[in-house]
Amino acid sequence: MPHPYRYTAELANEIELRWQASWEEQQAYRQPNPGQAGFDATRPRYYVLDMFPYPSGAGLHVGHPEGYTATDILARYKRMRGFNVLHPMGWDAYGLPAEQYAIQTGVHPAITTRRAIDTFRRQLKRFGFSYDWSREFGTIDDDYYRWTQWIFLRIYNAWFDTRKDKARPITELVEEAENGHLGIGAEGELVWIDVDESAAPPAGVRLWDELDGDTRRAFINDQRLAYVGEPVVNWCPKLGTALANEEVIDGRSERGGHPVIRKPLKQWLFRITAYADRLLAGLESVDWPESTRIQQTEWIGRSEGADIDFKLTDGDAFLRVYTTRPDTVFGATFMVVAPEHPVLQDVEREEVRAYIDAAKGRSEVERMETKKKTGVDSGLTAINPATGETIPIWVADYVLMGYGHGAIMAVPGGDERDHEFAQQYDLPIVTVVLHPDGSAPEGCYPGEGIAVRSCGSSVSLDGLETPDAKRRIIDWLEETGAGRGKVNTRLRDWLFSRQRYWGEPFPIVWDEDGRHHAVGEDTLPVRPPEMEDFHPAESDDPRPLLAKARDWVQTTAGAAGVADLAADAAVTRETNTMPGWAGSCWYYLRYADPHNDERFVGEEAERYWTGGHGVDLYIGGAEHAVLHLLYARFWHMALYDLGFVSSPEPFGKLFHQGMITSHAYQRPDKSLVPIDQVEKRNEVEEQDDRYIETATGGEVKQIVAKMSKSLKNVINPDDIIEEYGADTFRLYEMYMGALADSKPWNTRDTSGMFRFLQRVWRLAVDEETGETRSKRTGLPRHSPEGRRRDGDACETNDAVERALHRAIAKTGADIEKLHFNTGIAAMIEFVNAAGKHHVTAEQLDRFVRILAPFAPHIAEELWHRLGHEDSVVGTTWPEFDESLLVDTTVDVAVQIMGKVRAHIQVAHDTDKKTLEATALAHERIQELIDGKTVRKVIVVPGRLVNIVAS
Repeated sequence: MPHPYRYTAELANEIELRWQASWEEQQAYRQPNPGQAGFDATRPRYYVLDMFPYPSGAGLHVGHPEGYTATDILARYKRMRGFNVLHPMGWDAYGLPAEQYAIQTGVHPAITTRRAIDTFRRQLKRFGFSYDWSREFGTIDDDYYRWTQWIFLRIYNAWFDTRKDKARPITELVEEAENGHLGIGAEGELVWIDVDESAAPPAGVRLWDELDGDTRRAFINDQRLAYVGEPVVNWCPKLGTALANEEVIDGRSERGGHPVIRKPLKQWLFRITAYADRLLAGLESVDWPESTRIQQTEWIGRSEGADIDFKLTDGDAFLRVYTTRPDTVFGATFMVVAPEHPVLQDVEREEVRAYIDAAKGRSEVERMETKKKTGVDSGLTAINPATGETIPIWVADYVLMGYGHGAIMAVPGGDERDHEFAQQYDLPIVTVVLHPDGSAPEGCYPGEGIAVRSCGSSVSLDGLETPDAKRRIIDWLEETGAGRGKVNTRLRDWLFSRQRYWGEPFPIVWDEDGRHHAVGEDTLPVRPPEMEDFHPAESDDPRPLLAKARDWVQTTAGAAGVADLAADAAVTRETNTMPGWAGSCWYYLRYADPHNDERFVGEEAERYWTGGHGVDLYIGGAEHAVLHLLYARFWHMALYDLGFVSSPEPFGKLFHQGMITSHAYQRPDKSLVPIDQVEKRNEVEEQDDRYIETATGGEVKQIVAKMSKSLKNVINPDDIIEEYGADTFRLYEMYMGALADSKPWNTRDTSGMFRFLQRVWRLAVDEETGETRSKRTGLPRHSPEGRRRDGDACETNDAVERALHRAIAKTGADIEKLHFNTGIAAMIEFVNAAGKHHVTAEQLDRFVRILAPFAPHIAEELWHRLGHEDSVVGTTWPEFDESLLVDTTVDVAVQIMGKVRAHIQVAHDTDKKTLEATALAHERIQELIDGKTVRKVIVVPGRLVNIVAS
C-alpha cells in the first residue's frame, strides 16, 4: 500500500538540506558579542566548546561526531533556556601529516590542508550542528598565527618571580636588579637581596652595576619563560627531524624504520616547570574527570627531597644527585649516571664509550621499560658525604638526564631498581631502614620506618623515624654545604622547537654574535617562506627545513623590526618552527573575538565569555588528558599573570566522550587483519560465525577495535546520512550508551532510531495526504472539524499529558547531566504513549521543542507544519508540572497461568484485594476462566495479577 508522505531517507535528506540552507541564510546561530547589534545583556552566558579538530584528508569517520553531537544538543538546549551561547568551530591546521604528504607528492601543505578543511566543514554542516560559523578560523590563517607569535613574545619577554609565584615582564626584572633588590649568584642564579644600606650583599653575589653587558644579557636570557636550551633529543637523520619518545621503537623511527640517534640539540623551551605547583593546585578548582586529574598530577610528579653533592675523588668537581629519600644516604654504596652525563665526556674506557654509543639509539621510553638493567663501571669514583667512603660511579641507561641531574645515589637496600642492579653486578647492599615496628626487613625494603646503620662523624639518624630522619639529614646537608632541601618534579620544561616547515615560524632573529632578538610586533606575522622542496636534509647534524629558504632566512634588523640593533645589521631568522601545540593552546580565547585586529581577544569579550572560570564546558577525547590540557593551562596562566585574561584557568568543566569502535579481526598472535582480507565461513547454517584470513586460510577472531584506515574498518558518516538522514545518525550516536563509555558501532542498529522518527512523523503528518494531524485519528489541524479548543482537534488525554510532562522533565535534566541516551529513552516512552491514545496539536508543539536539540531538522519541519512562522531554534524549552510526573493510575497486566490475557487501569495505590476482584471481573478474563476452578491468585501491586486456574 503506497504512503506518498511517509518519512523516508529521501524525504529526511530533502528536509535536512532545505532547513540547513535556511538556517545558514538567516544566520540562525550567529551569537553577537557584548557591544554588538543584537546582543542581549540580560541573558546568562554559556560557552560550550569542542576540542580543536585536525582536518585530515580522509575526512570524518563515525567516531568524530559523537562529541560534536553532544555539544550541539547542549548548545541548542541552552539557547532554548535563555542563554547567550558561544558554540564555535575551527581548525588545528598545522601538522606533520600535511608536510609528509608534501614530501611524497610535492603538493604544498597549504593546498592539502585547505582541501581537508573544506571536507570537514562540509561534513559537519551536513549534521546540522549549530556552530557560529562566523567565528571560524584555522591556525594557518595569517590573522590567527600573528597572535600566536605575539603570545610567544609575551612569554619570551617574561620571567617567573618565585616570591610572588607568578610571571612578570622582563622589564620588571631589570628594574628589580637596577634597584639592588636582586643580584647574581656564583652559578648565575638569581639571588634576592634585602635592601639595607648597612648590610653588604651575600658573599659571591654580584650586583647589577657590577656586570658587563654580556653578563647582563646572559642573566636575563637565563630567566626568560621562553629560553634556548640544549636538551638531548631523538634525532632521525633520514627524516631530518627530532622525534618524540613514542615515535622511536628499538632505536628506529616508527615511521619508515630509520636509525635514530640521541644527541644534544639547541632548541627553544618553555619554563613550564616554574608553574608545577600552580598546575597542581589549579586542578582543585575545576570540574574535571578524576582520571584526568590523576594523570596530570602523575605527569607533573611533584616530590620533596634534597640535592646532595658527592665529591669526585679526582679533582675538585662533584656529582649532584636529587633524591626523595635523603635519609638513606648512608646506604648509598655506588652511584649511577646517565650515558649523556657530562662527567663522562673525558672517560676513554673502550667499554664505556661503546655503552654510551649504544644508548644513543634507544628512546627514553625503551630505556625505562627494559626489565633487565644494564650498565658498565665508568672507572670514576666519588665520596659519600655521610660515610666518607669512596664508592664507584656506574653508567646505566635506565638513568635519564631529564630527571633530577642525570645521576642517582644508588641505595640497593631501599630501592628495587638499585637492588636488582646491585645483585646483577655484585655491588654492596646495606640495609639502613627497619620496619616501623623495628623488625629487620628481608631483602629490599623501600618503605618508611626507623633509621639504622646511619651514623657518621658529625651526624646520626639512628633510631629516628623516616620523617624526622629526613629533616635531620637535610639540616646537616645545608649546615655542611653538602646539599640542600629541594622540591622536584617529574615534569620537564616544554621542548617547543620542531625542525619542520609546516608550522608557525618563531618571531626571533639571531645576530652575527649568536644572540637572539625578538622581532618587532608591527612586523607580525612572520610568514613561512614559499618553498617547493620539502625534503629534509639527511644529516647527523640537525638542519631545520626552513634553512633551505636562504633569501627568507637572511634579513636585516630593520626589516625584522629589531629595535636594539642598527637597521642595516645582518640577522638570521630562527629556522625551527613551533609545534602543532602552539595554535591549539589558546584558540578558545580567539573564538571569543575572532575578528579583532587590535588584540588577540578584546578585553570585554574575554571577560564576558571566559571571565571567572573559563570555558563552561569543554568536550574532547581522553587522549588529550595530559599534554594539550597541560600546555593550554600553562599558556593561560602566563597570560593571566601578565594581565591579558581574567580567569585563572582556561576550562571550568571538562568531559571526555568515549571512543566509538568498530569490528576488526585478530590472528592468534594478537596481530590485526584488515577487514577486506577476511571472509566468513560457516560449515553448517546453525554453526557460530567463523572468520578466515583469505590469504592464509587461518582462523581469525572478530573483536572490537579502534577505527583505523589500516584496518579498513572506518565507517564514513556520509554513507549513513544518505541511507537514514542526519537526524537518525545524531540520535543513534547518542542512544548507543553513556557518552563517557566506549561502544561499538553497528550500522544495523541505526534503523531503530529511524523507525522512531517515522513514528514521530506519523503523530503529526498523515502519510496519505501529507496534511498535519491534530490527533491520531487523522483530523487535519486546520480543517473545520479539527478546530476546537484553540485549534486542538480533541480533548487532552490524561495519560499522554502525563507522559509528555515526564518526557520534558527527564529530557531536560538528562541534557544537563550529558545523559543523552536516557533523555532519548524518555522521548521514546512519550511517543509510545501517544501512539496508544491520541495527541493534540498543542502537545505536539511541546514535544517537538524537546526533540529539537536531538533531531533539529525533523523538529523544524514539524514546527512549521504545526503553524509556526518563526524557527524552533529561537523558541523556549517547555515547562512541566511536578504534580504530573507521577501517574495516578497504572496499567496492570492480568495473566492466566503466566500468560498475559488482559490489562486493567487502576489507581496506583489500589490494594491487593481490589486488584484481584477487578481482574476477575474483567470481561475477557471471565470468558477464559469460565468452567475452570481458580486455584490461586497472585497479586503484585502496581504490576500484575496472575490467576492460576484449571
